[in-house]
Amino acid sequence: MTNTTNKRVGKKMIGVVLSLSVAFAGSMLLTPKTTHAATDAQVASKIIAKGKQYMGTPYRFGAKAGITSAFDCSSFVQYIYKKYGVNLPRGSKDQAKRGVKVLKKNLKKGDLIFSDTNRDGKINHVSIYIGNGKVLQTYRVGIGVTISNFKGSIWDRTFVTARDVI
Repeated sequence: MTNTTNKRVGKKMIGVVLSLSVAFAGSMLLTPKTTHAATDAQVASKIIAKGKQYMGTPYRFGAKAGITSAFDCSSFVQYIYKKYGVNLPRGSKDQAKRGVKVLKKNLKKGDLIFSDTNRDGKINHVSIYIGNGKVLQTYRVGIGVTISNFKGSIWDRTFVTARDVI
């Protein structure tokens, strides 16, 4: 009888220990939103700083992915974000399908802004929101990678969507 009682107590103890282990392990997977947000903000700052290193780099439509001697808007975004572990497709239209939709009024640093600058119903431009109503982008021969005002600009007037991809 004591042997049977000992076995039952042992099984209950194992059950309690396993339950606590599962609960503890599960709580380790949950990270507070503030920690995640701080990490996102840090990554966004690094992406923006990296992008600024290419200020003045020439614009070339259809620039090859991965090169830094010239960019078009989407190759620039793809290259910079990839440096920080965010893999994006090559074209702006496909990039606009990634991440989480962001309302224009809720833009934060590091969000991607997608526009239809030739007003044909198709996304054809992407820029990086850097805060204070400004974007980091490349868009025309003779200008290259630059910082531009967003509010009231062609990119604002032809805004289609914004995405948080970080």
